[in-house]
Order: sequence, then structure tokens, then C-alpha cells
Amino acid sequence: MPPLLRPRALRPGDLVVVTALSGQLEPGEEPLLARGVSVLERMGFRVRVSPLVDPARTRWWASGTPAQHAEELNALLRDPEVRAVVAHTGGQSTIGYPDLIDLDAVRADPKPILGYSDISLLHMALHARTGLVGFHADIATHGFGRDWYTLVDEDRRARLVDLYTRVLTRAQAPGALPAYGAWETWRPGQARGPLFGGLLNRMILLQATPFAPTPELLDGAVLFWEELQRPVFRIWNDLHALRLSGVLDRIAGMVVGVPTEVAPYENAGERADLRDVVLDVLGERDVPVLARVDFGHSSPNLPLPLGVRAHLDADNRTLSLLEPAVAEG
Repeated sequence: MPPLLRPRALRPGDLVVVTALSGQLEPGEEPLLARGVSVLERMGFRVRVSPLVDPARTRWWASGTPAQHAEELNALLRDPEVRAVVAHTGGQSTIGYPDLIDLDAVRADPKPILGYSDISLLHMALHARTGLVGFHADIATHGFGRDWYTLVDEDRRARLVDLYTRVLTRAQAPGALPAYGAWETWRPGQARGPLFGGLLNRMILLQATPFAPTPELLDGAVLFWEELQRPVFRIWNDLHALRLSGVLDRIAGMVVGVPTEVAPYENAGERADLRDVVLDVLGERDVPVLARVDFGHSSPNLPLPLGVRAHLDADNRTLSLLEPAVAEG
């Protein structure tokens, strides 16, 4: 298991590049992208948008081929001027190129990579192979540029800007993450351990590859996940895949994000919702579960840095980061 690899803390004026690591920019989304760029600038960074973020750059459901995505990411990883990489959106393509990423470049100059959804597969894969602290965090176009404006007011937007800025620029433990929604206790208890997780179906997809986390990496971990557009029986299946692989016997706690279009099972008077299937698969395991935490596809995402130790208190419905996500440069 590789040691934890923290990126260098960002500084005011550092160059952040918004790029297309998976899906393309759809026609008409340019205003959302521009607004997302302005949010990053509000955090104090210089921002450059990659040529891959262009409605004219498409290949099937993606912004390019796997080789093109890897070439773009590797160039950013090798460029000393680039201090962070932000995905403009998620998509369906990151499984195509983890084997093409320059892992030595990651190790030589670790940088924050921000994104969620399909991008979480990159976070999990790179953390498993290099120890890189990946940032399960909002994306530029549909996160910073859309959700931060359509789902929150200016006060919360300002608080999110402050939170992201602190997490990315200060080599200090950020402490308790702010709860904006009604977080729920699905199983009481407390746990401390390193964060690991992302989009659940991408976690399952990764299990069949050489980039899957080792069992030791998940010992005592706080596993976080979210899901969208899936019936609960599919989630039940995926959680059982984690059970069969031994993951659920190793973790110390679980954090579930805000589900998006996750349909409960209803038939002949029987009903099972997301909480029911989670607790069913966990069985008698002593694993506290905190749910509906502010991350996922229908909420502005709190930044969750993989590998950083967290304190999960399901009794009091809090989640705190106990260590810095970045290192002094």
C-alpha cells in the first residue's frame, strides 16, 4: 500500500486548468462553464480552459478517445506551472485510460484533481496505485457553474468558496464539514479512519481491474459513496459485491451522499428504500452510517479528500476532516 501523497497547497495566483477528462461540453453550456471558471477565480486562482472543453470536440459519448484523455491529463501532470486540474463534467469514459496515466508524474509532482461522478474512478485508481489524495469535489460546468447557483443562495455559495479555498490552500485540518441538508443517522456510532469512495457503480467497476484498492487500504476506512438513476435492487447488488470482496468487513464507517433518482422497490405491498437495502447488506456489522450528506449529483458537493483521516459521528450527524488535504510546498 503506497504512503499518502498529499498535493502541494495551492497559492493565490496559481494556475488551475479546467479540462474534459470524460464527457464533452454540450452546445449551450458555455455560460455554465464561464460561471464555473469565475467561481475558481473567486477562490484566488488563475484559470485556463483546455481545448478539449469544446462542443466541437466529441467522440461518441466523450470529449475524445482514451488516448487523447490520457495525453491531456499527462501533459497537465508534467507541466510544473499547472498546480491543479478540475474536471469540467463527469461522463462515461474514465475507465478507458487509467493504464495510460503517467504514474511517475503523479508521484513526482502530486496535484489536486477535482471532480466527482465518473471522475471518482480516477481518484480511487490513482489513490490505490500512488497514494494521491484525490478530491471528490464539484465539477466546473455542472457544479460550480450550475448547482452552486441554482441550488444555493449567495451566502451558502460564499461559504462553499471559503471551504474549498481553505481545503486547497491551507496545510491545516479543515475540521467539521458544514451540513446544509438534513443529514440522517441510519446506524448510530462513531468511527475514525481515512476517507475512500466515490460513485458506487464506478467503485464496483474498478474492482475488476488492477487499479482496485488493496484490502489493506480499506482497513479502518470511512467509506463514502453516492448513486444516481438506479433502482435500489441494483444498489443492493453492488453493496453485496463489496461484501463478497471483504470491503464491508474492513471499513470502520459509511457515509452515504444525496441519492439522485434512486427508485425504491415497490411490489404487492412490499417496499424497500435505500436505507433498507444498506442496512440489510450490512447485517450485524458494527458500522455507523451517516446518510444524505451533502455530496452527489443533486447537491453542491462538500470536498472529500481520499486518504485523509475523518471523524464520522453518526450520533450527532457530523463529519470532520482531522488532517490537512494538502502539504506545505
